[in-house]
Amino acid sequence: MHCSFCGRSRDEVKILIAGQEGHICENCVEHAREIIDQELMVRDEKTPNTSFKLTIKKPIEIKKFLDEYVIGQDEAKKVLAVAVYNHYKRLQQRPADAGNNNSEVEIEKSNIIMVGETGTGKTLLAKSIARMLNVPFAIVDATVFTEAGYVGEDVESILTRLLQVCNYDVNAAERGIVYIDEIDKIARKGDNPSITRDVSGEGVQQGMLKLLEGTDVLVPPQGGRKHPEQKLIKINTQNILFICGGAFDGIDKIIARRVQTNTIGFNVDKDQQDNMKKNLLRYVNAQDLKSFGLIPELLGRLPVVTHLDPLDATTLRAILTQPKNALTKQYKKLFELEGIELTIEDDVLDFMVERAVEYKLGARGLRSICEGILTDAMFELPSSKDTQFTLDLDYAKRKFDKSKLSLLKVA
Repeated sequence: MHCSFCGRSRDEVKILIAGQEGHICENCVEHAREIIDQELMVRDEKTPNTSFKLTIKKPIEIKKFLDEYVIGQDEAKKVLAVAVYNHYKRLQQRPADAGNNNSEVEIEKSNIIMVGETGTGKTLLAKSIARMLNVPFAIVDATVFTEAGYVGEDVESILTRLLQVCNYDVNAAERGIVYIDEIDKIARKGDNPSITRDVSGEGVQQGMLKLLEGTDVLVPPQGGRKHPEQKLIKINTQNILFICGGAFDGIDKIIARRVQTNTIGFNVDKDQQDNMKKNLLRYVNAQDLKSFGLIPELLGRLPVVTHLDPLDATTLRAILTQPKNALTKQYKKLFELEGIELTIEDDVLDFMVERAVEYKLGARGLRSICEGILTDAMFELPSSKDTQFTLDLDYAKRKFDKSKLSLLKVA
């Protein structure tokens, strides 16, 4: 008995697998497997993977979907809808034929940076878009990154997260969208270039430059530091759309200096000045972000700058009741799971909105206030036999005053 492929006898191999008219040893099986893998890899490179089939949605359709989950912020929604739609069109564009004089124009990507106060819906917009898109979408946090050589994560781990989302399908990952949150936390401390190491600031921004623009990046598949023995995956970021978001706390003062809101004189329109001060973020541009601490090279790779409006009382009231995942709907569902019907009176909602505006915590503040008011009810009612619970204003005020939230008042 011998292997029909390599000719080795039964004594020279560990395993000899019998077929109808021949045998094969374990060495030949391994070689055959390597050949199959290489052949399939070549075919995959020639024909793009179809695990993520593109379904084109027009910008108006994308905005309508976002309206179901996010209240207000029309300007930011339009910018995001257009960016995502254009990203779809770029992915469907056929490569230009080099030999043809009438070759197609290659469309460049337009990365986005969103500026907005805490709790205005930056991350929620990103998550809502991820829910509807049929391209790989990853949300990463800029605060974990450090300069190469220091303890922390390298910027390449942004793409590790994208790979994990699409189950290590490289072709799909190269057509994905990445949302980088808390981009303002890697701003350098001074406006001048640093002559020393800026471990989690300017150095991280410099590491992101080629990543955002488009280049071949070697990515560790399991994340972490790159080791010589670890197999790296090559990803081209040319067709990956990057959306960045950050609160940029204090940038309103930089904008105020630029637009001169404190002008003194006889010809000053006082009403216009007050209106400008209410929402200075609408005037934000790349110059303000540079003064805040983002390097010019990074801003050049984030050409679209948009803002999210601060939440006023009307918007906060709508957030409580209107979206698909509105807070009141969530709490009613929680009580319904216990067989209890929760009724919240309108004046209680107004009370919650007043406190949220007073404490300047945005939409997240609404959940904190709801938890403070309803904690006792959620603790006691599951053990009782009650089937109904009405939340009135007296109960809400009493429970809120007992909670620690009442000490948060902003001067």
